[in-house]
Amino acid sequence: MIDRRNFIKSSSVITAGMAVAPLAGSSVHVSATETVNMGLIGCRNRGNRVMSYFLSNPGVRCSAVCDIDQDILRSTADKVAKIQGRSPDMYDDYRKILDRKDIDAVLIATPDHWHCLQFVDACKAGKDIYVEKPIANSIAECDAMVAATQKYNRIVQVGQQQRSSEHWKAMVEYLKSGKLGKIGRVHVWANFNYGVISTLVPDSEVPEGIDFNTWLGPAPRIPFNMRKYRSWRMFWDYGGGLMTDWGVHLIDMALWGMDVKTMPLFTVASGGNYLFPDGAQETFDTMSVTYQFKDFIVEWENNAGVETGPYGKNYGLLFRGTNGTLVADRTDWEIYPEKDKIPVEKFVADNKDAYNHVTNFLDCVKSRNPVTACPVENGSICAKYAHLGNIGARVGGKTLVYDDRTKKFNIPEAGKYLQATYRSPWTFPKV
Repeated sequence: MIDRRNFIKSSSVITAGMAVAPLAGSSVHVSATETVNMGLIGCRNRGNRVMSYFLSNPGVRCSAVCDIDQDILRSTADKVAKIQGRSPDMYDDYRKILDRKDIDAVLIATPDHWHCLQFVDACKAGKDIYVEKPIANSIAECDAMVAATQKYNRIVQVGQQQRSSEHWKAMVEYLKSGKLGKIGRVHVWANFNYGVISTLVPDSEVPEGIDFNTWLGPAPRIPFNMRKYRSWRMFWDYGGGLMTDWGVHLIDMALWGMDVKTMPLFTVASGGNYLFPDGAQETFDTMSVTYQFKDFIVEWENNAGVETGPYGKNYGLLFRGTNGTLVADRTDWEIYPEKDKIPVEKFVADNKDAYNHVTNFLDCVKSRNPVTACPVENGSICAKYAHLGNIGARVGGKTLVYDDRTKKFNIPEAGKYLQATYRSPWTFPKV
């Protein structure tokens, strides 16, 4: 791990001099009546939003926030102060939060390439963790995070909030009822404009107040580019495009609905930047992925830069059965009968999944129940499916067989995508 002196960038807004506790071996236990003290790691956008859900629960305090952008750090601290009546301490080194004995749990909402390091360090520090999805930017990182959770007995919630939605639970119950008949195909899609970057702005000096070297972390060192910095999901070193952003949410529902808990028999994927070949994104605007199982298939498609799709939905999934088709997105799910074999049904969502998800995590923290709505094992398998799709497309559409026991592909060239090479002085976490 990088030396602390080289990691911390001096700033007048950063709180210093906090008591330091040893990372390894420390542990936090919260009773059902105690306040849960939280730290936020990664304050922009999603971090802000999810922390607001936490603070809308009674008995939660945000005691510390961390970000590499001082403007974002200040504005987040101000927002938190307005909600809870007291300002959190501010840091630009996430390990300062982990060093604090009074922090019970952390919310990790940094870019994907940072999740694994911060997560494993939090486990070693005895913190419980709510981590945004996808849990990691590689299959090897997923495995490290599962191992750390189990070794240090942490309570973990992955931010796949659809698992806490009555809407999606009702869909799964309908599928389990057998009313749809034999299901042979599950089709999943996500089409969003933000998946395409028209052009890159010129590289520039790092804006004042941004610690770009720390933002890069274990990723390769490159010149600062505002478009890459803001649209990091569309560059392989930091994210996996629509496949890992929306894929983990929607493929999760496909696996849940079909009761899948293992890797597919094989994966076939193809893709490229075909709709917008002059776009600056590295991830693919057009993808098609097939996951083969014994008696059904799950398919994924994305078309970035357009926002139309089947059944008038730009994202969603459908289960095709012998008695009809179930079509779902976050708004509702609906039954389209095959002739008159089953009745038309429709279930409308209540949009309480995000709040329910953080409440479930808090309940599990207080009760020490490791079975959250979306534990790390589930976050891991969904992320692995998304990575399998991207890897298959990156190796040119070859049939991939991945052995999750030996951690090997049938095609050696796919192996180079299993684990990123961390930039010195950061090292891949040892559990």
